[in-house]
Amino acid sequence: MSLGSLLQRSLIILPFFYLTSTHAQTADTVFTANGNPVFRHKFTADPAAMVYKDKVYIYTGHDVAPEKRNGYEMHEWLCFSTSDMQTFTEHPSPLNVKAFKWAKDDAWASQVIERNGKFYWFVAISHDSTHRGKAIGVAVSDKPTGPFTDAIGAALITNDMTKESKISWDDIDPTVFIDDNKQAYLFWGNTTLHYVKLKENMTEMDGPMQTISLPHFTEAPWVHKKNGWYYLSYAYEFPEKIAYAMSRSIEGPWEYKGIINEIAGNCNTNHQAIIEFKGKDYFIYHNTRSSDSTKKYSPHITDSSTPRLLLT
Repeated sequence: MSLGSLLQRSLIILPFFYLTSTHAQTADTVFTANGNPVFRHKFTADPAAMVYKDKVYIYTGHDVAPEKRNGYEMHEWLCFSTSDMQTFTEHPSPLNVKAFKWAKDDAWASQVIERNGKFYWFVAISHDSTHRGKAIGVAVSDKPTGPFTDAIGAALITNDMTKESKISWDDIDPTVFIDDNKQAYLFWGNTTLHYVKLKENMTEMDGPMQTISLPHFTEAPWVHKKNGWYYLSYAYEFPEKIAYAMSRSIEGPWEYKGIINEIAGNCNTNHQAIIEFKGKDYFIYHNTRSSDSTKKYSPHITDSSTPRLLLT
């Protein structure tokens, strides 16, 4: 997520049938999507998706900034699940920034991944005054719907660990991938794309950090594999498009292939998740188009019937 966007975002997924409440949600709520955007009842951003036991779980940030505020206000992450990409269940928020005692605020982009029966949630968040800028934390749960708790008690990545960029928000947008040989990798970054191996416990680095050079890399990396090819998609330039590169190895070299998603409506940022579910590939992203005139962020889902996915 970049600092430059001035509008609230929603995912390209459907409307609930009630007005947004100021009270915390305490029970599951079921709704049916009616085209894109899929979620229209709350301002959601930076979707990450996980396929687990015949369900898709979509995790997002939640923007609650007042109408005229020139920026984001995000304190928690949200979780939605579906077994058919039409009927969705919104679960009570599984994770709030307050779970990280070392953090200040800002529930930015994140991703959940399962390993050995546990679920690990990698998040971008603002560190407190003991470390400058953004950091990456890890939370853990026994269930994909949480609740999640801080897995380390400290940040996994802090801004002073990466020296390539002088900005304070270069350590954001974590994405995690477990390869066929069970080796886990963490990718992240803004202006500089980093990756590092993770130990099996998913809470420690397993070797030195590496960098990847891609044309016009801004942020929002996402890694997936299909038919023997690794795909690395990412936000390109600013305002952001989504571009992608391909490789036969998770550690590269990566060959740039082009743009797969143009600037999303009037949204400066662009953040994607790409999954395969029940024989279809899905491209999940946010933009600022919704069913009303408020121009808030909403999530969208596109399946493999659209040619822009370009998956081989």
